Amino acid sequence: MRHGRRLAVDVGEARIGVASSDPDGLLATPVETVPGRDAAAAQRRLSELVAEYEPVEVVVGLPRSLNGGEGPAAARVRAFAQETARRIAPVPVRLVDERLSTVGAARAMRASGVSAKKGRARIDQAAAVVILQTALDSERSSGRPPGQCVEVVV
Repeated sequence: MRHGRRLAVDVGEARIGVASSDPDGLLATPVETVPGRDAAAAQRRLSELVAEYEPVEVVVGLPRSLNGGEGPAAARVRAFAQETARRIAPVPVRLVDERLSTVGAARAMRASGVSAKKGRARIDQAAAVVILQTALDSERSSGRPPGQCVEVVV
């Protein structure tokens, strides 16, 4: 397992959840929810978080259908990840499968007694935690970085 903090991003149309790991890559925790309607402002805030947390990489959840296909949401996330990679280089950005992360996060929040209305602002953070924890666990078990690295296009 590589040493260093990671950030994870759950990109939605309205909001972007952000989570962080500890430097040993053991535990993912929520950071904040960034408004996502203004893509430029969201990218600026994400760049600020990268400067603040100094991660070894940023993990972006890639939404796929249950059969592994990609639709318009995945194309939007790929474009977001490409722009993020360009802005925060040389920090690498990795795309990881996020199937069911929001569903799992919503289920966990409901189980802990958080109502859907109150949890809306936190669900994206919780989904980012699920994405990051899954990536950390995958790397720990396989010995390889998760997902695919986003190439920086200048």
